[in-house]
Amino acid sequence: MRRLFVAGNWKMNLLGASAKQLAEGVAAAVPADESAIDALVCPPYPYLRAVGGAVDGSGVQLGAQDVYHEPEGAFTGEVSADMLVDVGCGWVILGHSERRHVIGETDELINKKVAAALKAGLKVMLCVGELLSDREANQTEAVVDAQLAGSLEGVSDADMAQVAVAYEPVWAIGTGVTASKEQAESAHAHVRNWLAGRYNSEVAEATRILYGGSVKPDNAAELMSQPNIDGVLVGGASLKTDLFVPIIEAARQVATS
Repeated sequence: MRRLFVAGNWKMNLLGASAKQLAEGVAAAVPADESAIDALVCPPYPYLRAVGGAVDGSGVQLGAQDVYHEPEGAFTGEVSADMLVDVGCGWVILGHSERRHVIGETDELINKKVAAALKAGLKVMLCVGELLSDREANQTEAVVDAQLAGSLEGVSDADMAQVAVAYEPVWAIGTGVTASKEQAESAHAHVRNWLAGRYNSEVAEATRILYGGSVKPDNAAELMSQPNIDGVLVGGASLKTDLFVPIIEAARQVATS
């Protein structure tokens, strides 16, 4: 049975005091002995240590929003996987649509980052998803397949135990438009089938596949009740305790029902 996973991507938001306050609120909702779900927060780089301190002793895990693929060197402005581990990160988000479409990252670059993160002992939240134009052209599955194949090149069956996949339709991110439960489930089932073909049925069944894209307290439970949706990667709603905590509670309710 795959354990439901609620992750918060804070993106480029909040300052130190508000980040710490938010982290404390989330930590209060997820005790150290949490038995039903996993929870993760991914603040901006400058606040990783402060947020890590705020969630220490709770059941909330700490992650980063990106990483560079080289271990060290003259790469101004970049952060290595070992640095993330050093400040307490257990996870890193890679391949987010904003990195792909705003920053211009390719599958090849994302693949290098995946390899570097796994080598350093980080777990990877790999994001895939199609543009609205892709969906309208019935290219959703082809786009997702290409992103998975490129980003996971050279990643072994054993490595996949440290990887979760987040399906995020780009047209639903920050727009207020959420994929229907049927659309989301269909895409998640496709990802799982792809994993079975690329790896094997055991990897496919064990890998957690999360949904991201305008997740809110009022749609979280419905989404996470689908057979192939193993949690949610939350953007805007993860920035407010009174929105993020109910999503965590929705996951707990689904997990224990």
